[in-house]
Amino acid sequence: MLTNLSIRDVVLIEALDLSLHSGFTALTGETGAGKSILLDSLGLALGERASAGLVRAGAEEARVTASFEVPLTHPAFALLNEQGIPTEPGEPLMLRRIISKEGRSRAWINDQTVGITLMRRVAVTLVEIQGQHEQMGLADSSTHRGLLDAYGVPSALLTTVTRAYATWQKLSAELSAARKALQDAAREEDWLRHTVEELSTLAPQHGEEEQLAQQRHALQQAERRGEAIGAALSELTPKDRRNSGPAAALRAASRALQRLLPPPSSAQANTGNTPLDPLENRTNEALSALESAENALAEAENLLSRLADDSEANPRLLEDAEERLFTLRAAARKHDVTVDELPGLLEQLSGRLAALESGATHLESLQQAVQEARQTYETAGQRLSAAREKAARKLEQAVTKELKPIKLERARFFADITPLPPEQWSAQGMEHITFLIAANPGQPPGPLAKVASGGELSRLMLALKLVLAEQSAIGTIVFDEIDAGVGGATAAAIGERLHRLAARSVQVLAVTHSPQVAASADAHLRIGKIVRNGNTATHAAPLSAEERQEEIARMLAGDTITDAARAAAASLLGREND
Repeated sequence: MLTNLSIRDVVLIEALDLSLHSGFTALTGETGAGKSILLDSLGLALGERASAGLVRAGAEEARVTASFEVPLTHPAFALLNEQGIPTEPGEPLMLRRIISKEGRSRAWINDQTVGITLMRRVAVTLVEIQGQHEQMGLADSSTHRGLLDAYGVPSALLTTVTRAYATWQKLSAELSAARKALQDAAREEDWLRHTVEELSTLAPQHGEEEQLAQQRHALQQAERRGEAIGAALSELTPKDRRNSGPAAALRAASRALQRLLPPPSSAQANTGNTPLDPLENRTNEALSALESAENALAEAENLLSRLADDSEANPRLLEDAEERLFTLRAAARKHDVTVDELPGLLEQLSGRLAALESGATHLESLQQAVQEARQTYETAGQRLSAAREKAARKLEQAVTKELKPIKLERARFFADITPLPPEQWSAQGMEHITFLIAANPGQPPGPLAKVASGGELSRLMLALKLVLAEQSAIGTIVFDEIDAGVGGATAAAIGERLHRLAARSVQVLAVTHSPQVAASADAHLRIGKIVRNGNTATHAAPLSAEERQEEIARMLAGDTITDAARAAAASLLGREND
């Protein structure tokens, strides 16, 4: 419910803070006192259209804050949670609006900046306004189905229809997807078969590209090592006969030096008494060096030969690895995927080909499932339609019972149930529900907001709210001049019903000119004007018991309050208190 309304600089209101309570509160005052300004201010906090004309003359901006006390299970909190706006248990829900003198508007909910659209969405779950010129709530036909269901339709039946519809739609979507897949596959069957065969022959494996690249690199390294070893060996043992090589050169040098030494017979004849020729001595040293070089060369050749035998160089393996790697990469480019995605592509295309081959059978199975799901939905929907028809007649009787005492005895209320074509069926059922009214005999029924006059519509809404109060989450209802054009017993009946509505855990605020309606209220606020320093301002104040009697007497007598008017006011209040 609305607990506080704080208004600053709105038209004639300079500063006004109202504390409101549960039950029925009457708002009264002379014509032009500012009751409409109070409702306009509340409308600003509820996200209604704003203009610079609402800002009090001389002020920079107008500000309105409305505070509500609502349980955490209230739908408003679900909306706020969707938008990430925090809510604390036990804390009030605060809607604040500021309008600059240039007409710019800003809005907050719980001190979090929000858009006007969200503010309106939250507000319509909190407050319902019924007035002479504008209606919020029951006049909106989009709410009628939910209200009728809450009034007299078993919730288990609603759940069954919702689930049946969800199953039907899910299977229908699967059927559409299967049909499209089958059509797409049929158009490219030849390409699919060729590509699947090509990729199956290629048989790509996950991680194969990296493995081949590593193998190729290792074989290339081995090939370079083998080439270097081969080049070294060719230098030591050239195949070209014109190039005798270092080993032959060493042997030739050794034979040439041998000719410088004396024959073996001379060497044997020397008994050691004759010293060796120095040249012979150095020749022997050279021969020894040549022999060492020849031995080292032979060792080097032996080592190089063994190194060549140990080398992994395999040109055939390298060629095979490169050919496989290049083939895989070419296939990946052809299909615009990576090499690692080729196995997945093969699996996907194979699945499409398999679907083409078995698609007709699967499609037929899905069609049967969809048909059965639709039948299940229709059966549940028909039971729901019957339950709604029964609830509608019950609602019509309950509302009609409330119309006569509030001077709508000639009006007829209808809960119209219109079947929808199959393409408009939904999780909520197979019909559209609209509340209609025929205000006078012979007049065709029409939408609530278009057929009834302002006063009639407000009284009709009161009758509806009395019947449907427990089905709505809205905690505050505002009636603006619901008593317009009526008086006496009708006004008393309206007041009694407003009081009865408020007793059903609904906060009721009513702007009224009727003393009978005001006397039925639990609390009373008087709206008036005061002049300060030459400036007129609107104020509002709660009335004590004595002040309330005086205000009702004024409403009965006009400007001159007589003792008879005071006695009549006391009588009205006395009946209320009995």
